[in-house]
Amino acid sequence: MKLATQHILHEDNHLLIVNKPAGILSQGDQTGDSSIIDIGKAYIKEAYSKPGAVFLGLPHRLDRPVSGLIILCRTSKALTRMTELFRDRSISKIYHAIVLGKPPADSERLISYLKKDTDRRRALHSPVAKEGYKEAILSYSLIKSMSQLSLLEVTLETGRPHQIRAQLSAIGSPILGDLKYHQQDPLADKSIGLHAREVRFIHPVKKTELKITAPYPSQVWWNKV
Repeated sequence: MKLATQHILHEDNHLLIVNKPAGILSQGDQTGDSSIIDIGKAYIKEAYSKPGAVFLGLPHRLDRPVSGLIILCRTSKALTRMTELFRDRSISKIYHAIVLGKPPADSERLISYLKKDTDRRRALHSPVAKEGYKEAILSYSLIKSMSQLSLLEVTLETGRPHQIRAQLSAIGSPILGDLKYHQQDPLADKSIGLHAREVRFIHPVKKTELKITAPYPSQVWWNKV
């Protein structure tokens, strides 16, 4: 994959904000497959005729089957400050999720506890606090319901691994195509119905407010919502 105009949501001397397709890694892993970091570095090297190694930092991640907005940092200063913004929860992060059925309420704030199961590469969920589990908080609201699916807007307050996937599954609203948290048929491209839709934050260097929205993927299930 090469970054094209439609993938780039914002670009300046410090940040490169990309609409990541589902199936692309955020950063390299044991598979050796190309990541959005690799793809971004290749883009910068070509676009700006950069000699030598290109710096590109990653202050947050999206799961491989998740599409949407991901922030890459072109300078070490931006990376340090963006990492602090994420750590301090100073960034508004909104996701859209296609879920099976209809959630138990049209809107709700979910507070539960998650623990990473590294062997199975999934999150263990508990409705009560337990040793080794971390608090996970999100709010969702129903955008619309279809025949067997619903579209939700999800606002994250914490950023735990697989948080949206685990918490929505726990209330009986698993994400479309997410086999890790609900037995169902996979989607044709092995993606899941989760899209990082919007971020809002103060630029780490320019100190101006940025609000960025990522268009939906072209797959048919997103076209229906």
